[in-house]
Amino acid sequence: MKFLLIMQINNAILDALTEQEREAVMTGHQAFIKALQESGEMIGTQALGDPSTSVTVAGRGGETVVTDGPFVEAKEYMGGYYLVDCESKERAVELAGMIPDARIDGLAVEVRPVMFSSGFEM
Repeated sequence: MKFLLIMQINNAILDALTEQEREAVMTGHQAFIKALQESGEMIGTQALGDPSTSVTVAGRGGETVVTDGPFVEAKEYMGGYYLVDCESKERAVELAGMIPDARIDGLAVEVRPVMFSSGFEM
């Protein structure tokens, strides 16, 4: 089954980290990527730009409207993701726990199944 491991970021939390803690996070991601590649569970990963660089495209009264900024204004936002293919939701949760962000208070990794690869019966 395919799962999206969504890294939920909060800039205030990241800004409060020491340089050593930031380095540990980056090194941890490199080790995690290597482990996923070696296990064959990695499909892909991407880091996303700051939400302040987003635009939102939405329908309003039959018109398409483009506005600056994210769809939802919040302190936390999707900072990136890992797309993995693993045997179960339990394994996806285990993998999410290996992501360094999951060990920092105030950050989180959301685990969500990818519908079309798993079918509509989940």
